Amino acid sequence: MMDEYRKGWALRYLREAKAELEAARKIPYMAPGLVLEAIRKARNAIYYSLGEPAFIEILIREEVMKNPTTNDSLLRFLIEIESIIQQISQLEEVNGEAMMKQADSIVEIATDIVETLTEERFQNF
Repeated sequence: MMDEYRKGWALRYLREAKAELEAARKIPYMAPGLVLEAIRKARNAIYYSLGEPAFIEILIREEVMKNPTTNDSLLRFLIEIESIIQQISQLEEVNGEAMMKQADSIVEIATDIVETLTEERFQNF
């Protein structure tokens, strides 16, 4: 059972991720930074849903070092998010449309994960 503290933070990060994506659509020149923040916040929402974020982050790093090709779909997704964050933060030029689609997918999957783990439906804007 998840405590209210983690549940609150998971839902907050999810709301903020969606707000960052919406802002990226409205302010194209700021889109790369906003999309990166949306992905980070979606990741954080999942981390809070799973447990203590600092521990989850450490576990993921250790798993990547031990077994980068895991069969666990959630772990594989979290590893992929970390990889995407690293790639985007190192790019000088980004394909805004492709990055936005990828971020949309990540936020939607994060929404499904958080809703499942918190047993709460996320209210859309």
